[in-house]
Amino acid sequence: MSYNTENIRNIALAGHAGVGKTTLFEALLQAGGVIQTIGSVERGTTQSDTDAQEKARCHSIDSCIASIDRGDCHINVIDTAGYPDFRGGTLSAFAAVETVAVVVNAANGVEHGTRRIMERAHERGLARLLIVNKIDTEGVNLADLVNTLREEFGNECLPVNLPADNATRVLDCFFHRDGKTDFSSLADAHQQILDQVVEINEATMGAYLDAGEEALTPQQLHDAFEQCLREGHLVPICFVSARTGAGVQEVLDIFDRLLPNPGEANPPPFRNTDKMQIAVDPNPSSHVVADVFKVINDPFVGKLSVFRVWQGTIRRDSQLFIDDNRKAFKVGHLFRLNGRTHVEIDQAIPGDIAAVAKVEEIHFDAVLHDSHDEDSIRLEPLHFPQPMFGLALEPKHKGQEQKLSLALSRLTEEDPCFRMEHHKELNETVVRGLSDLHLKIMLERMKDRYGVEVVTHPPRIAYRETIAGSAEGHHRHKKQTGGAGQFGEVFLRVDPLERGAGFEFIDAVKGGVIPGQFLPAIEKGVRQAMETGAVAGYPLQDLRVTVYDGKYHPVDSKEVAFVSAGKKAFLDAINKARPIVLEPIVDVEVSIPEVNVGDVTGGLAGKRARIMGTDARRGGELVIKAQAPLAELTDYPTELKAMTGGRGRYSLDLSHYEPVPPPVQRQLSEAWKPKLDED
Repeated sequence: MSYNTENIRNIALAGHAGVGKTTLFEALLQAGGVIQTIGSVERGTTQSDTDAQEKARCHSIDSCIASIDRGDCHINVIDTAGYPDFRGGTLSAFAAVETVAVVVNAANGVEHGTRRIMERAHERGLARLLIVNKIDTEGVNLADLVNTLREEFGNECLPVNLPADNATRVLDCFFHRDGKTDFSSLADAHQQILDQVVEINEATMGAYLDAGEEALTPQQLHDAFEQCLREGHLVPICFVSARTGAGVQEVLDIFDRLLPNPGEANPPPFRNTDKMQIAVDPNPSSHVVADVFKVINDPFVGKLSVFRVWQGTIRRDSQLFIDDNRKAFKVGHLFRLNGRTHVEIDQAIPGDIAAVAKVEEIHFDAVLHDSHDEDSIRLEPLHFPQPMFGLALEPKHKGQEQKLSLALSRLTEEDPCFRMEHHKELNETVVRGLSDLHLKIMLERMKDRYGVEVVTHPPRIAYRETIAGSAEGHHRHKKQTGGAGQFGEVFLRVDPLERGAGFEFIDAVKGGVIPGQFLPAIEKGVRQAMETGAVAGYPLQDLRVTVYDGKYHPVDSKEVAFVSAGKKAFLDAINKARPIVLEPIVDVEVSIPEVNVGDVTGGLAGKRARIMGTDARRGGELVIKAQAPLAELTDYPTELKAMTGGRGRYSLDLSHYEPVPPPVQRQLSEAWKPKLDED
């Protein structure tokens, strides 16, 4: 099929776990003629849940992409995971789409995941659509649900269609007004959404007030509707039953007729090296700019790098560059992903989603381009949750160290919320994820895909160190070995910075007492000391180092001398600047049956947690919001399961770092045996 950028629609299906996104994905593919029969999540026969862990657990872990050609409209749909444990892939999809379709379970209403996705999509400037699924569930009051959605997300949430005939079909209430529904007149709903749409644009509003609705053309209505979506003035609500098919064609109609194309949506947040926002041109004749938002290590075709084209046209056999790398690669194979299958294509135009195979140098969030005029362009990074759960691991069988390293490298390529760290001082490899379930899935994949089994144990908590005051430090490094010696002398000052500020290195040397070529060596020594810490062996952060004086020797001064002098002058200053240990504090949200509230709040209080508030939800569920030290939550999954009979669930997000209590700092310091003089 031939299509242009104006006819492309990119939509991510997102929402809370269990709302039926994957079944809706299947129903849309069937309605669009991509597949003949709808697969079953329970039987593991869907297009998107192809991984062994997905089939075993009957829920999505990775995002899956498929396209539907409908007339001259090309619709790319991305099915995403609902569990917060796998948010990395869900949020990654937001870098490739104009619209996020947030799916809601009609029986459960607004859930924790619904709120998070709506917030993240709004922050990214994406159009939002609410799809109410499972409308045929017995006893559901859809009118109440609409009111709840409006209370939760604002009066800009309005139905764009309505269910009729006991939810066996769905009627359009934007372009058409005939018929009645089970809970509201279609005419009233039509008038509400029409009033909301026309007021966004003075010209449309004027034509409407002068001559009524009949004066507005379908194109004027579309343009105003699209502007409302772009500016957050409208969040359409539509209704569907993915199980019976009611409303599925109508959802495709909305995708086709009302959602923004790549040229209509808010400009993507591309920035140059100076962090200034710059525009990309969705023109097929421009230089190529594409962003890699997903990496798949496919057992059959090798590494697949999935990208969104923002400008220019990528053709098979063309030459592309990765970021600012001066070495080009050849696009040997260009694919369109359609669920389980990969279809080879000749080109990808602006707005397209496609993939290249077997280019090892490509990484997540890489920018692909065909001209070095674009090698400084970067898409503004998504804000991923910080992976706070950790496991230290080593291969179960000797001789598999290299195999383990390769497996971990492949897995971290695929998931931006799965990290690997190697602590040199402990010779310890640590993996971090968003939850214990997240890590469990990744280790299962490592065994199934790469044949690597591991032994795990709890890692050290990710403490940090900083300083509470300012101080000066000095060190003279002098070494004579018979030939040319080593000499370097450094005077520096350390000052604390606010939490999260990181590290600053300032050259305040005057009069050439330290030649400029030795300043990088001093900074290198400082950074070495920052990695190993000064109080309890944890990395230092949130401080400024100012080098203001020193001496050098025209013969004996070398880089290695100033590395050592910088490192020891820094440690001298740190030890005078009231060093403190910081611990990670996390935002905790615990969803529990209301009957367990006393046990759970008491348990959190015993973990040095601060209860920030509670929120009652439907069905007797209560959400407790708290902040707690991560170190206190090591065994929390097991404890919560025991307290709630397996009905409690929770999520963590890094909030900030704050000083540990003095007894904890003494304990950490005593346990650390520094070896600062081994150099």
